[in-house]
Amino acid sequence: MRSYTAIAAAGALAAVTVAAVWAAARPAIAAIEAPLRGSQGSAVAIAYLSKSPDGHFWADGAVNGQPIRFLVDTGASSVFLTPQDAQRIGISPGGLVYDAPVRTGGGESLAARVRLKSLSVAGVRLTDVDAMVIGRGLPSSLLGMSYLGRLSRVEATPATLVLQR
Repeated sequence: MRSYTAIAAAGALAAVTVAAVWAAARPAIAAIEAPLRGSQGSAVAIAYLSKSPDGHFWADGAVNGQPIRFLVDTGASSVFLTPQDAQRIGISPGGLVYDAPVRTGGGESLAARVRLKSLSVAGVRLTDVDAMVIGRGLPSSLLGMSYLGRLSRVEATPATLVLQR
């Protein structure tokens, strides 16, 4: 009977110890799990983009609340907007200064530096994103590293691209 009492006492002591450790660790765990605050947005977000039949990852995003379709391009140093997409979000391409030389798949061009108030892809929202409006040479806007590089995780699998803030 004594051995059962000793085992029960040891089990109770272990349960109390686990409870004490959990109580002490709970604030630290809550801090880790707490949503992000500040200019990055209000919560941790993960987006999953499926590879298109053309072999590319396309993202239906929103810039300053307006829909824009992006080709995801990790080789692009910045987010690049076509003049048409810039116009759609309220940027007048004709009023910009095109003084940044850039190289695209279509050759060399000039681009104008802009800052986007917000850029969101499937709930992964960033604010104050540096971007460029390209004068010519791009058939679609590019989701480049000025957005992707600010994420905590960008992971490519054969069929999916994971974006996490």
